[in-house]
This record gives sequence, structure tokens and C-alpha cells, in this order.
Amino acid sequence: MKIAIVSDTHDNITNFTKAIEWCNTNEVTFMLHCGDICTQTTIDEAIKLFKGEIKFARGNGDYQLDAIPEKVEVELDGKKIFFNHYPEISKKAAESGAYDFVFHGHTHKPWVEKVGKCVLACPGELAGQRFKPTFAVYDTHTNKLELKILEKLID
Repeated sequence: MKIAIVSDTHDNITNFTKAIEWCNTNEVTFMLHCGDICTQTTIDEAIKLFKGEIKFARGNGDYQLDAIPEKVEVELDGKKIFFNHYPEISKKAAESGAYDFVFHGHTHKPWVEKVGKCVLACPGELAGQRFKPTFAVYDTHTNKLELKILEKLID
């Protein structure tokens, strides 16, 4: 199973659409959004475009998205995953030893580190506000987590 991890889209639907289209043509079946989506319109458009399932976590820029949870736990293909928007919360979740992977957003900077047996990572940002737009893809079969740079994507 391939899982896309995105964050900090900040209503940049153009970049989000490019990432979704790449995911659709590269057998990505699940997407985790680590917050700062910004509006329901972006959520609705993403759900309409992505062929798989998307789970969202609420970030500090998601003022009107109270129905979106701040913390999300999922088990996908036998991997226990926690994601949210904030690095501090993620660090504590990774340190708990309860998860295989913990993802967060907020910093906009791609980052990965090992915390015990857990992989703690930030996929960067899709908005392109501070850094080049990026997202991550985790393949449960190969156990590889890869950073994707939006401008370098080739179908």
C-alpha cells in the first residue's frame, strides 16, 4: 500500500491538485493531511479529485474546520500511524513507543528522524510559502518513505 503524507496546503489548490494527480497515477491509495488545509472548499476539492481515501488533521490555520480532529490515529497495512499538525505533540507520540510512524506539519520543512523504533517525519509543505512544495510517500511493502518535490514529479 502506498500512503501520501501532505501538509500545509494553505488553500493552494493548484499545488494540491498536482500532488493528487501524481498520487492517482502512481497507485497511492491513502492520503494523510497533517493540517493547515484552511477551508472546506480545499477539502471538498481534494476528496473529489483523489481516487483513494483522505484523512485530515486540523492545524492552526484551520479556523473554521472545527469538525476536523486535531489528532488522528490509523492502522494501515499493519502499521500504526499517528498524525497531527504540531511537532511537539508528534514528538511525544513518537516517544510513547505506540506507533510505527508519526507525521506532523506546521514547520513547512521536510524532516525525518528515528525516535526509538518510530519514524517521526514532516512532509514539508504543498503551499510553497517558505520552501519548495513537497510531500512524502510511504510504501508499506518496501518500507520506504520518500520525499517528493512537486516541481520534479514525472508521471
